[in-house]
Amino acid sequence: MSTLSRRIVPATAIAGAMMLLLSGCLSGENASSAPAAAGSAEGAEWSTDSLSLDFATYNPLSLIVRDQGLIEEALGDGVTVEWVQSAGSNKANEFLRAGSIDVGSTAGSAALLARANGSPIKVIDIYSQPEWSALVVPADSDITSVADLAGRSVAATPGTDPYFFLLQALETEGLGIGDVQLQNLQHADGRAALEAGSVDAWAGLDPIMAGAEAESGAKLLYRNVDFNSYGFLNATEDFIDNHADVAQVVVDAYEDARAWALENPEETAALLAEVAGIDPSVASTVITERSNLDVSGVPGDDQLAVLEVIAPVLVDSDAVQGGDQAVQNALESIVHDEFARAATSS
Repeated sequence: MSTLSRRIVPATAIAGAMMLLLSGCLSGENASSAPAAAGSAEGAEWSTDSLSLDFATYNPLSLIVRDQGLIEEALGDGVTVEWVQSAGSNKANEFLRAGSIDVGSTAGSAALLARANGSPIKVIDIYSQPEWSALVVPADSDITSVADLAGRSVAATPGTDPYFFLLQALETEGLGIGDVQLQNLQHADGRAALEAGSVDAWAGLDPIMAGAEAESGAKLLYRNVDFNSYGFLNATEDFIDNHADVAQVVVDAYEDARAWALENPEETAALLAEVAGIDPSVASTVITERSNLDVSGVPGDDQLAVLEVIAPVLVDSDAVQGGDQAVQNALESIVHDEFARAATSS
């Protein structure tokens, strides 16, 4: 049984175990382990009978949680768990806003944008501090600097970290999004367009970006780890408020997955390679060099500090309907650290 199953036990399961103890049905050395077993027992009562959450290749911990069945083990047969793949932060945010999923994986910048625009989500866990974005050009490109992008076509996925990376990179050269020909493409389509010669550059995302480097010789034109935001695990406010018991299970599973990933980097890379359909060596680069899973899962000041730098970029890009005030309100309300604090304190 996983540490998750031992950690989270529904109140009804605990009460039932206590009644058995009092009636003398449980005795001897095994009596103390009964509540742990009840955590994943059939018939355990939870606040909901269904849970929908995403998995994404840019969120390696989600792959582990899903592959090892950590949530299913803890919840037992009383809760149906549905997994939905997110192709990017924008898609995860669409699912969350539509109520298609309860928990979804995004970059911090994308979560801030979504909340500022009225999506009722909060970050409940941090899954990584990655360098997952960079500006990418073909192997034979004559583009050698960000300044050279002026007037060129650039593929990017609005509402995602690579898009905000592009905005910040352009700003370093006094350029704005209006100075390039933006091609709104999902991440995988951006790589395809780059390799087909349909665009001059691409705001890339790992592991797709690492695959382009290894398989087609694509070059990273511009890197800056400070322009990448953290990996946010977000939940809808309805899920947080009305299904806190199940939300705790999800976050506990993520923390178990983090511990496993840090102890088993090769296996983590192999799982990423399998799900993403990329070469194991590429997956290894993503996991060992660019993901940084060894961070605290508790959202707070470190993440807000990064978002405060990104906030003016959101406002200036006119991506937020309510402008600066909406972004500031989102910054003040986006963090919900209760579940992560509980998960990391045991």
